[in-house]
Amino acid sequence: MTRLISEAELGSKQLFLVLSPPDQLREQNLALTGELLAAGYRVCVITTNYPYRVLLRLYASAGLDLDRIDFIDAITPYALGAMPPPDSRCRFIQSPTDLTGIGIGVTELLAAHPGEQTCILIDSVSTMLIYLSPTSLSKFIHFVANRLRLLDHSGIFLAVERGLDPMLLTQLVTFVDATIEGQV
Repeated sequence: MTRLISEAELGSKQLFLVLSPPDQLREQNLALTGELLAAGYRVCVITTNYPYRVLLRLYASAGLDLDRIDFIDAITPYALGAMPPPDSRCRFIQSPTDLTGIGIGVTELLAAHPGEQTCILIDSVSTMLIYLSPTSLSKFIHFVANRLRLLDHSGIFLAVERGLDPMLLTQLVTFVDATIEGQV
């Protein structure tokens, strides 16, 4: 399988926008997470697309090291209509519209693992557009990108190719070091 992001790119660049064919979004998530773990990163998955438990099963079935993956799940409480029981692997956020809660979750997860090389994986920017305006989403991604740069961490923003408003796509491209159009 071709790597979506080479180890050289991971070493020289911090922020990536990965544009996925719509039918390969889940496979892209899995491939990226595997690549990051293989490169020695701790991965923090912010999910508004798949519930945490679904991703956990997917990662476990692929043999990924679950001890090095953390989650911020903003879809499970929204879908259930209630906050699920606490889980040590996951910080649940009430709704995908709670950008403050997601931002606090990112800050807490980065602080919980000082000295570790960490990458934030947002799955998916396209799904977030269901809940947020392009302007709000752009501001949030800009905030996260700058937080990651200031704290010297990496980030991957996963989105469906041709699934973003052209203005939003233009803004996102300016926030990252590289844009990758990938197929698994």
